[in-house]
Amino acid sequence: MREKILIVEDEFIVANDLRLMLGKAGYQVCGIASSVELARKLLEQKKPDWVLLDIVLKGDLNGIDLARELLEKKLPFLYISANTNQSILEAAKATHPYGFLVKPFRERDLFVMLDIARYRYEFETRKAPVKQALFKDAGVDDIVGSSPALFRVIEKVKIVAPGDTSVLITGESGTGKELIAQAIHRYSLRKNKPLIIVNCGALPPTLIESELFGHERGAFTGANARRLGKFEQATGGTLFLDEIGELPLEAQVKLLRALQEKEIERLGGETTIKVDVRIITATNRKLEKEVAEGRFRLDLYYRLNVFPIEIPPLRDRTEDIPVLAAYFLEKYARKAGRQLTAFNAEVMENMKRYNWPGNVRELEHLVERSVLLTTGDLVDELFIPSAGTAIEQSSGPIRTMEEMEREHILNALQACRGKVSGTGGAAELLNMPAQTLYSRMKKLGIKQDYN
Repeated sequence: MREKILIVEDEFIVANDLRLMLGKAGYQVCGIASSVELARKLLEQKKPDWVLLDIVLKGDLNGIDLARELLEKKLPFLYISANTNQSILEAAKATHPYGFLVKPFRERDLFVMLDIARYRYEFETRKAPVKQALFKDAGVDDIVGSSPALFRVIEKVKIVAPGDTSVLITGESGTGKELIAQAIHRYSLRKNKPLIIVNCGALPPTLIESELFGHERGAFTGANARRLGKFEQATGGTLFLDEIGELPLEAQVKLLRALQEKEIERLGGETTIKVDVRIITATNRKLEKEVAEGRFRLDLYYRLNVFPIEIPPLRDRTEDIPVLAAYFLEKYARKAGRQLTAFNAEVMENMKRYNWPGNVRELEHLVERSVLLTTGDLVDELFIPSAGTAIEQSSGPIRTMEEMEREHILNALQACRGKVSGTGGAAELLNMPAQTLYSRMKKLGIKQDYN
């Protein structure tokens, strides 16, 4: 039986183009509505399986108003719009659409979006029990915790891993986004193929295209030999694009094409190369805000955000702190050949009260450092910056991103006693190049001789 689709679009040309495209692909277009009022009538009469919904419509009500009604009816829908206003995007996202088609669009874009939407809908509505397994069995030992928040993340990983759908992992720096990507790969059918990791924030803009798609000999000065890009290196496996929000707009266009067409061209080459990769991306940015401010393409955002997984910050899952601390203590004590057994009560209480702006990564580095500095068999000092800073501080006035970043860097510097680079320095603690940290400190007005 053919799936029935209702088109809610007040531009006749766009609506008619959609009708022709869908009909040619075997879908049954059961009606076209130019307003919410007409759409309501057709919904009752035609009982569609899906709704393609424009945001801006004629009349007093818009597509988001109708989307809220569709959400209550549990009827899946997808947006069609050219609107990138931030408040509208946030309101649209809150209605949980199964996709977002950006005007103007190509026929291929429409069918890719519908295929992804159907796959995601089947995932969320299927009744089959989710496969249960331990992360340790998948070779990912560092995902540790006992909180309900972490359990929900793990359950999402188990649901999405066996398929090929794209995953967008979000969360603050240091929450463990790369570990989640590794778990998805190792639970997937691609587990015996490569997992290629690319940090988009660390790539110079001039080298991004060459890194992702490769280059031919002589493509540019210094290109003395053919080089395979990350897409080709990951063929058959998974490509993890970390910090995807750092990708420049020009590179976003080329990435979108590669994802849609499943093919690439090496820089300086003329041959089209088919690629078979699963895409997992991660970011600590709010991509909706990046889209609204013109720094991230809306069509790419919805192409990547097929199955979102948000990792909560450590301050929102304090039950995990003692478990993580014990795990890292055992790990680094064994590595150092020490017999450390536990933290004293005061240290543990300070850990629970601290806000952990650097999340799990900060906790791990501080425990590792304390293992090296502790002389007895009990950790009685953890060098927590502003350890008396209780979690309730986070409920105060909302600060700007620059204020939060400045405080985060200051905390790291204090934890490292002013050391910026090298082993035990703030750059290592924050997991960024020392030169990048010096640049951020200069921009934020933090003196390099901080102590």
